[in-house]
Amino acid sequence: MGNDLKIVLVGLPGSGKSTFGKQLAAVLQFPYYDLDTLIEARSHMSISDIFSKYGEGEFRKQETEVLRNFLNREESYVLASGGGCPCFNDNMDLINEKSVSVYLDVPLEEISMRLGLAKAQNRPMFSGLDQGEITLKLKSLLVERDYFYRQSIIKLSGEDFSAELLVSELIRLLKS
Repeated sequence: MGNDLKIVLVGLPGSGKSTFGKQLAAVLQFPYYDLDTLIEARSHMSISDIFSKYGEGEFRKQETEVLRNFLNREESYVLASGGGCPCFNDNMDLINEKSVSVYLDVPLEEISMRLGLAKAQNRPMFSGLDQGEITLKLKSLLVERDYFYRQSIIKLSGEDFSAELLVSELIRLLKS
């Protein structure tokens, strides 16, 4: 891995990858990046436009290309991946090979509330769903994705984790 410490956050949509990622990057004094934002910048299209115009297959292909290129950069950073990113094209193996993966394991009820409150956010997967439907959708996503998320090097569980807690866990891990 060289002297670069790359941290990639994985977890369900609404688990806090972006919010927590920014906090963690600030504590570590690393730059913060969001994989979806990088994909949008490269394709000059929104994620929902890529999905609707070209389908999920093309989106996953672009996601893997951007991820692979980004993981090869020689710098330390915190990267929030998309919720499905680890589950396609051996991305989780790639993430673990090139970075320290951190699974944000947040209770489904908490995520469902966050997504319900944040309906204004651009989340095509959850638009038009009521609270109960959001929870059901999250349950089915977790069933599909849990196998990949659990391959993460570090797992943080609960509703609240602090960047400081993760930093101390990272230091312990890097010393061992």
